[in-house]
Amino acid sequence: MNAIDKGAARRAFDAAAGGYDRVAVLQQEIGRRMLERLGYIRLAPMRVLDLGCGTGQGLDGLARRYRRAELVALDFAPNMLRRARRRGHWLNRPRVICADAEHLPLADDSVDLIFSNATLQWVNNLQGTFGELLRVLRSGGLLLFSTFGPDTLKELRAAWAAVDHGEHVSHFLDMHDIGDALVRARFADPVMDVERMTLTYADVGGLMSDLKQLGARNALAARPRGLTGRRRLAALSAAYERERRDGRLPATYEVIHGHAWVTAKVQRQFATDSGVAIPLTAVSGRRAAPRRAVRGKRAGSDR
Repeated sequence: MNAIDKGAARRAFDAAAGGYDRVAVLQQEIGRRMLERLGYIRLAPMRVLDLGCGTGQGLDGLARRYRRAELVALDFAPNMLRRARRRGHWLNRPRVICADAEHLPLADDSVDLIFSNATLQWVNNLQGTFGELLRVLRSGGLLLFSTFGPDTLKELRAAWAAVDHGEHVSHFLDMHDIGDALVRARFADPVMDVERMTLTYADVGGLMSDLKQLGARNALAARPRGLTGRRRLAALSAAYERERRDGRLPATYEVIHGHAWVTAKVQRQFATDSGVAIPLTAVSGRRAAPRRAVRGKRAGSDR
């Protein structure tokens, strides 16, 4: 998967914050479905983290469902957070934190529920990010998330491929790869499912305008630089016309839903070239000398 230029992504979301809620129809629907899923899960969190909160649309529903919980809103775009800080209930406004999901400025074992709607596709190291989420979740904590799979914007990707060989659309991970990353990060009982949702447009310009207003611009590090000329846009439009159905142009989104739990954290572990290292302080109650570790045997399978 090609790397995301975080600086470019942050600038795009900052610029989009003012009009984001008007066009984020898909994200709002996904968030609503995620909140419905929480209705089937028994959990009474003391602290809830909305990871990649954007303008904070999910915070209102989280505040209604968990009235006594402290809400934390985290995003890497400051302008998004300026809107998110007004969400929730007037008696329970969220704490806002401007940070990258891959490097959380939160203490170990400090969160009971992480709610993340359409954010994880913007990280470069998914397994490392899952490790960070595991670190800050308490034992018995829950990660609930949505992200996008490889069929997302497949029509736009195919149309661009007919125009040139540049990288114009992000590449998204398969559901099974995401599930494997959860297991390797040592989350328990991961559950994954996928659904396909389609938005339709009168022309390709409407789709491109929506993506721009969402902040979902091409932020690949390997993206083409410079402006897209009229000829190439005309060629893109002609290629996309092959997808027209019933007078409309479709834009497919493969939406991946997942959740996983944190079991009891009895010891800290970290991967090494030859196995898994376990600090001596976690073995037999003995105090370890600084930076020494004993090596555990690598399991034959992570599952």
